[in-house]
Amino acid sequence: MGIQLRNGPARYALGAGVAAVLAIGTGGLVTAASAAASPASSAGGNHHCRTSITKEDFGTANSGPYGGDQTVFRYTMTNSNCMQVRVMTYGATVQSITVPDQNGRLADVALGFKTLADYVNLASPPPTSPNFGGPYFGETIGRYANRIGGASFKLQGQTYTLPVNNGPNTLHGGFVGWGNRVWQHPTTASGRGRVSLTMTLVSPNGDEGSGLLPGTKVYEPNCSIPANPPTTCTGFPGQVTTSITYALDQGNRLWIHYSAHNDDAKLSTVINLTNHTYFNLAGEGSGPAYAQKVRINADSFTPTDANLIPTGKIVGVAGTPFDFTRFHTIGERIGDASAPQGDQLVLAHGYDHNWVLNNSGPTFAGLRFAAQALDPRSGRLLTVWTDEPGVQFYSGNFLDGHLVGISGHTYRQTAGYTFETQHFPNSPNQPNFPSTTLKAGQTFNTTTIYAFGNSNNQNGQ
Repeated sequence: MGIQLRNGPARYALGAGVAAVLAIGTGGLVTAASAAASPASSAGGNHHCRTSITKEDFGTANSGPYGGDQTVFRYTMTNSNCMQVRVMTYGATVQSITVPDQNGRLADVALGFKTLADYVNLASPPPTSPNFGGPYFGETIGRYANRIGGASFKLQGQTYTLPVNNGPNTLHGGFVGWGNRVWQHPTTASGRGRVSLTMTLVSPNGDEGSGLLPGTKVYEPNCSIPANPPTTCTGFPGQVTTSITYALDQGNRLWIHYSAHNDDAKLSTVINLTNHTYFNLAGEGSGPAYAQKVRINADSFTPTDANLIPTGKIVGVAGTPFDFTRFHTIGERIGDASAPQGDQLVLAHGYDHNWVLNNSGPTFAGLRFAAQALDPRSGRLLTVWTDEPGVQFYSGNFLDGHLVGISGHTYRQTAGYTFETQHFPNSPNQPNFPSTTLKAGQTFNTTTIYAFGNSNNQNGQ
């Protein structure tokens, strides 16, 4: 299976008001009830909102070789059910997602920060920052999401080297990934029961490499963290122009569509795009999500070595703590190191793995069912649809309490979890994995939907 390429207009239909009743595997029926049936307010009861998208100045941030200091805008998308999504042009980042529970009460279910300064200084700061690391809250991740082992790969007979920012690996694009850039040309649209925001980014040939980037000064002369000896690196080959569209419809679905074009006439490159929103369906800042239930439409996953790089094997989940083919709470087996594949939970400090999505199961708008999460207390239900071959389920293992979120609460382990739809980690170095090569002149399109509803069936059956 190769990377998904489309030469014509992207397949991207935003149907409004489509009810989703999911018959998933042998686990019975889970109904994702459209919130349109019970408009919400923060106190519950009936309330109707106006479908809209608004814009505000959110401050100034530096975009490095993408133009220096630039104004950052924040857009607020709202539908008639009072679902609200806030997205900023810094990192094409989702700041918040507010949705109703089974009683119509609204809560923000996405972890995030209150200010732009917090995103710049804490979300994914470079190694020159005392806060180096970061959780990547809500960011658009590129040019390559997840890890590339050894911070290098071969393509067209050449070895490309990348910044080392995660043990011996490159994580989420390098020191200054796409989540640290100010995305350009934001354009809004509305109609047919939906609102949308589109913005673009040009990633130059040699992005995240040492030496001169086109039209800039030396930006990143050292490709190692300051504690290590200085090194140089080539960065990613080929210029890539990417557009991202966020759309909110009346079915309480957040659509994310990416279109990435390799502008180079000769060079191939690698591409892997995802969104890094952390979800907590009980509400951001509500505490650990161990009691929330997860289901993943995957019969296998890709185990990793001690550096969290896939070994290349694809292993069945049956009989292991990685079997989410039926609903299980996040905390149910997360500490079971003695179980089959339990060493994987030790290596990653919990769940931080790529699941290989099944080709079978329900579909919606041409996308496969990937995963669900259910909060039994609030009844909020999240369903993930995608055309990607994998999903990284990460249980927030490295949140340690030093970050203060948007509502003033600290984030600790399992305060939120991600469903990062993706191609597999380290695919450029694993020929048996789906290819992430984007050849000269080609375009990569991919779509993921995060659909929110609620279910009164607390067992998810």
